[in-house]
Amino acid sequence: MKPAIIVVDMLKDNLKESPRNPYFQAGKTIIPNLKRLLEEGRKRGFPIIFACDSFLEGDFIFRGGMKVHSLRGTKGAEVVEDLNPKPTDIILPKRRFSAFFKTDLDQTLRTLGVDTIVVTGVTTEVCVLMTVMDGLSHDFSAILLEDCSASRKKEFHQGCLSLYRDFTLYPLLRIMTLEEFLKEVSS
Repeated sequence: MKPAIIVVDMLKDNLKESPRNPYFQAGKTIIPNLKRLLEEGRKRGFPIIFACDSFLEGDFIFRGGMKVHSLRGTKGAEVVEDLNPKPTDIILPKRRFSAFFKTDLDQTLRTLGVDTIVVTGVTTEVCVLMTVMDGLSHDFSAILLEDCSASRKKEFHQGCLSLYRDFTLYPLLRIMTLEEFLKEVSS
């Protein structure tokens, strides 16, 4: 396995402390695990990719109920400081849910010799899952790390994981814990 770690939408706007922000607490909860994953991944030379919402003002995506956030060029569209991206990490702006949609992620991963994507971040049932599914559609094996991803509600997170835990695409798609993943890449 030659994995790349993809951290989805762990951005300042998404994790802004606010009583009206449903992602704040869930996103903050996974930061210790993400920090450990990034540290271990860097030690092993795994590519680290931060897939970041990068919307334009007046973007189509805001015509629904989604509030304006993560506007391109603003501080809110930057990765949270707790995750401390390194110069060797890739910052990948994305305009829609999947990190693959209209980006060069597929070509980048192939250039790096990656065969497996390890997907983390927020939200499990939307951007994380869509990145996983598009990765499979581009012929990459996918691992969704359950304790390195989160949703605005625990039942959304758990429900999504339950749907795909024993999915027919196993072992191309696997749901794992951080410990299980680290144990596998250490052996």
